[in-house]
Amino acid sequence: MIAPTRPDRAARAVVALRRWGPTPAAAYTGSAARYPQRLALVDDRGALTFEQVHLRSNALARGMAAEGIREGDSVAIMCRNHRGFVEATVACSKLGASALYLNTAFAGPQIADVMRREDPKALVYDHEFADLVREGGEGRTRFVGWCEPDDSPEDTTLEQTIAAASQADLKPPAEKGRVVILTSGTTGTPKGAARKQPDSLEPAAALFSKIPLKAREATVVAAPMFHSWGFAHFTLALPLASTLVLRRKFDPEETLRAVAEHNASALAVVPVMIQRMLELPPETIARYDLSCLRVIAASGSALPGELAVRAMDVFGDVLYNLYGSTEVAWATIATPAELRAAPGTAGTPPLGTVVKLLDEAGHEVPRGQSGRIFVANEMVFEGYTGGGNKEILGGLMSTGDVGRLDAQGRLFVEGRDDEMIVSGGENVFPREVEDLLSDHPGIEEAAVIGVADEEFGQRLKAFVVTREGASLTPEEIQAYVKQNLARFKVPREVVFLAQLPRNATVKILKRELAAAQ
Repeated sequence: MIAPTRPDRAARAVVALRRWGPTPAAAYTGSAARYPQRLALVDDRGALTFEQVHLRSNALARGMAAEGIREGDSVAIMCRNHRGFVEATVACSKLGASALYLNTAFAGPQIADVMRREDPKALVYDHEFADLVREGGEGRTRFVGWCEPDDSPEDTTLEQTIAAASQADLKPPAEKGRVVILTSGTTGTPKGAARKQPDSLEPAAALFSKIPLKAREATVVAAPMFHSWGFAHFTLALPLASTLVLRRKFDPEETLRAVAEHNASALAVVPVMIQRMLELPPETIARYDLSCLRVIAASGSALPGELAVRAMDVFGDVLYNLYGSTEVAWATIATPAELRAAPGTAGTPPLGTVVKLLDEAGHEVPRGQSGRIFVANEMVFEGYTGGGNKEILGGLMSTGDVGRLDAQGRLFVEGRDDEMIVSGGENVFPREVEDLLSDHPGIEEAAVIGVADEEFGQRLKAFVVTREGASLTPEEIQAYVKQNLARFKVPREVVFLAQLPRNATVKILKRELAAAQ
């Protein structure tokens, strides 16, 4: 993060950090001083330098202030990955306002519920979501973050707001704004997870201790930035003065093209994106020079061991898998060496992070035995905005998952502690069966749930998506599981689907599978 710079520029960057603290406002103010003409971001509309983002976010912050947005207020942001997301976030930081990120896959009623509960003063949204946010945005100041040339938005656009306001620097707020990221809502109504801005660069250092991101290089962020994993790579880019390469919608070949075109050293994805890229014909993948790619950083959902190995066989040993949650931020990170040695592992804790596996009585379990996963690090959240918190024992916060540590201290996540299926008195975690099914050469992906059974209490039901050209029967799948796992872990039912239901962060919606019974 330290490079030779003109003394006057370096001094201005240091002043910015001291005045603003480790915030997006400080990062873009400082990078504008040190590297004014370096590219800060590239999106579907073109490129912006650090100086441009700094000046534009100054103007946006002043334009928002003219509309009555003040320090301590909240601004909801419902945007895809593009400059509007970044500039709205930086403007909030400069005002001391909190940013509330809305999932772009939410339905209108969900948006209205969240907006009533969180009560933001303003809303920034992409024009394509105008109908969805109509009810939730009523009575609030609204800005359009992105629109197409032939759109006719009812509300003022960010571009219009920026063009009409002064680009002069602002005074730092007395209190830094917070970031509120919503839980994925896979099991119910999304909750707001509030997190303060870090007091130091130690959280970034923790991730850098395991993932070799370097300063002043390009990162393609394919994961949605409204969710914790995509947002993490936005925040990691800040101290590094990285160039963010953003696309509003994910396309597997376009993602490879963006990596090659911008000589990107890092790519941030969720596991299903890796799967989609690997589905491209080999000749298509070979069309792009990916030798620049040093890191493929994955998180957001389970990464099956078979998928990790396939990805490294194709793209090289550059895959890093982070396990965490919206509430605890991160717990462990698996390096390429760990994924090669133990496919399916979630890895080991990074610098400054403590992970313990506890039994129901709160006692630490021996290695090899299953326990509830608890985590401590600087970035655990402050609590749900609507009230409540995750369970905390001995200063460690529950992730809500169950796992085990192997002899080398590597973590394996076995599933949600509330997803455990008790069938005939035996405990089964769906993750183990799902990982096995995903390893089958004829299966693209699978999900397993428990359904009521009069004889056994619960029985396993598997939902399977086969690979193109594969032909499987339920009996063949059951025989495969029986050959590899205990008999009580064999699904009693197997249903074939064209695709599994997912939310915008591509997590499988098991409640929809259960509702379809």
